Amino acid sequence: MDHYLDIKVLPDLESTAQELLNKLFSKLHRALGQHTQGKVGVSFPQQGKLLGEILRLHGTKEDLSHLMDQNWLQGLRDYTRCGALQPIPPQVKYRTVKRVQAKSAHNKRRRSILKGWLTEQQALEQIPDTQQKSLDMPFIQMGSLSNGNTMRIYIQHGDILPQPQAGIFSAYGLSSTATIPWF
Repeated sequence: MDHYLDIKVLPDLESTAQELLNKLFSKLHRALGQHTQGKVGVSFPQQGKLLGEILRLHGTKEDLSHLMDQNWLQGLRDYTRCGALQPIPPQVKYRTVKRVQAKSAHNKRRRSILKGWLTEQQALEQIPDTQQKSLDMPFIQMGSLSNGNTMRIYIQHGDILPQPQAGIFSAYGLSSTATIPWF
């Protein structure tokens, strides 16, 4: 991982930065699954309560060039600005950028029933929808390709590390073990 590329969303009167980032990330997810085989990671250098307006891609020069040669940004070119492919600056730190999932009340009920711990009626009574935990972290909202449901991808930037950790990135460009350069 020796290069990076920033893609900035350009909000306007019709679309907020978050809405455009959601669309950009959804398109990137499909492209990563088809073209990079776990070699490209993502980060959000402006992240705070929200993820910000910049999506940063990390990888080798060859992998990032190959990804950007695909037409995955079609339909968003007027709403984004792609920076130049740049080498990673010297003396950087590293961190993971991973997905965090909260167990839904529905999934807890289903598992309790399947395991035989509770009957369906007991599960409904003992595990109400109000038991659903809400995560207080930034997220991407997108439609599931498998069932069409809207889902949130909660994103957590890990602790700063002095050395990189090798690993594979998901089709979201996220990993709980592989690090990206942080600068």
